[in-house]
Amino acid sequence: MLPPAVTHAGPETSGTIALEHSSEEASDLRSVGYEDVQMVNRSDRDAAVLDAPETPTQLDLNEEATAKPFNRLLAIDFDNGNQRDRDESDGELVQPGDRPGLGTADSLAPARSYTSQPVGYFVQQALATHPSIQAARQRVYAEQDRIPQVTALPDPQFNNTFWPLENNATQTAAGRVANQMSLQQGVPFPDKLRTRGAIVSREAQMAQAELERIERQVTESVRLAYYEVWYATRAMQVIEQTRELVDDLNRVAEARYRAGGTQQDVLRAQLEIDRLDDQLIQLRRQKEVSQADLAALMQQPIALMAEATEELDIADAPIQLAALIAQAEHCNPSLRGLAAEIQRDRQQQKLACLQQYPDFMVGLNWGIVSDNHDVLSPVANGNDQLSLTFGTTLPIWREKIDAGIREASRRTSSTQQRLEAERNEIYGRLRRLLSQADALVEQDELYRTRLVPRTEDTLRLAVADYRGERTDFYTLIETYRELLMFETQLARIHATLAGTIAQIDRTVGCPY
Repeated sequence: MLPPAVTHAGPETSGTIALEHSSEEASDLRSVGYEDVQMVNRSDRDAAVLDAPETPTQLDLNEEATAKPFNRLLAIDFDNGNQRDRDESDGELVQPGDRPGLGTADSLAPARSYTSQPVGYFVQQALATHPSIQAARQRVYAEQDRIPQVTALPDPQFNNTFWPLENNATQTAAGRVANQMSLQQGVPFPDKLRTRGAIVSREAQMAQAELERIERQVTESVRLAYYEVWYATRAMQVIEQTRELVDDLNRVAEARYRAGGTQQDVLRAQLEIDRLDDQLIQLRRQKEVSQADLAALMQQPIALMAEATEELDIADAPIQLAALIAQAEHCNPSLRGLAAEIQRDRQQQKLACLQQYPDFMVGLNWGIVSDNHDVLSPVANGNDQLSLTFGTTLPIWREKIDAGIREASRRTSSTQQRLEAERNEIYGRLRRLLSQADALVEQDELYRTRLVPRTEDTLRLAVADYRGERTDFYTLIETYRELLMFETQLARIHATLAGTIAQIDRTVGCPY
């Protein structure tokens, strides 16, 4: 069952808000961000209650509004008791520095950029700029650069021997040896160099898997932060719409009080307004924290104040656990990194076995012979000496070689156990996340099709009964609180479901 697409207005979008109940608009999950723009709807009565004047705003809501959920329930003309269309242009967007009590300190803060983009935009920016990803990518390049180093022959050795004192120089029948030069090249046993190259190649694969793991982690963090920004924004809009309803109820209570009713209803309505103000303060703080986290992931912790787009698209929650497990086997970076580590350990085990075979050394020697008059041999002809050398190592310390083989074998076994443990942990995590996603989909269906519509109908009847003095204000307030709770909880369900699918994507290693 597809959850509905939820739309809301960001700071750069239309000021109207609509909660759609059509399941056909649901699609892919995008992310959550963190709060910054303070949105507060204040009526003239609010300004009187708070005793603080409102300042002009930098961002204005679009006055071409569609019907809002709470506006659909109640629009009352308090002068003649008839319903009428309410003026929807009395709300304002209040910047942080414009809120009463904050003074002008915010005017000294750096200029901030308000960006309303889909989650994919923020993910791409974070992947392109995050330093942890850049560091991991450089480690991959570094491992790749090791391959030609370990597969090359060792550097040849050149030696030059000479005698500074002629009388002490070696003399042969051909004459005095004035200078001796040699060139030697070490040659490892066949297959050792190739095995070393295979080991480093596997380590490069391990570094690549670590890079992908960090990318998945950053992607998940960006999406979760984005979804939190979306939730806080949506919840603030619901409360602001509720504020308009409470203002209407307050006017109804005042009208009844003027007609001889009780003042208790008026005070209770004003108390509800204060409660909503408190909730807005908490949501603004939550949004600002989420916006700060998202900006930090984007490497703009001061300048960027991210906003979520109107729509939060939610795709179908995955159904088959077996299909997710199969994808995780191929995509999960941790599993692929451990698989590459096992292959690396096996190559190291092979190299340890090759240590029982000798390495070789070949060389060329050239001796310069002089036949001048100082030579001792009467038959000296000055012919230079030329010789070839061949040498080999003697791997006779079997205890050392056998210990190396055992070490490599135990490391391979250890990595295999780690792979099995990681696989079991991933399977368990996928099972938990899948169960959570299924439950959220069912909750979404319940709230959209039953709880919210029925509570709206109940509130509509309660308003009519209160106007006809057939019920008390307490019953009306309780019904309104339930609707506020259900509307807010529905937004939380959407954000949590989006975050759950983001966690499933990271656990699987690729979008399911």
